Amino acid sequence: MRIGELSVRTGVSARLLRYYEEQGLLDSRRTPGGHRSYDADAPTAVRGIRLLLDAGLPTRVIREVLPCVEDDGTTVGDCMADRLRGRLCELDARMTELAEKRASLVSLLDP
Repeated sequence: MRIGELSVRTGVSARLLRYYEEQGLLDSRRTPGGHRSYDADAPTAVRGIRLLLDAGLPTRVIREVLPCVEDDGTTVGDCMADRLRGRLCELDARMTELAEKRASLVSLLDP
């Protein structure tokens, strides 16, 4: 399928699809006329990319995790579970740190 069709089917702009391709997250081939052509499973890959981006993962991590995306792009398999648990622990630590900073700031403003 062409980029316009993939964009319509996924709700992701052609510009973002090109960005995903530049980041090594999405594969395409070029037609003899130079147009991008995507495989039939590209919408599933895009759903997986969006899922991982929504989870706050950077594209460098998504490149590693994407091969483990399952269930039509909606879940990640066991092959990357430890990696994602590590990210979750990092987020928890950052949230704790932010909560402590927020409490300190509140105490400065409301003695």
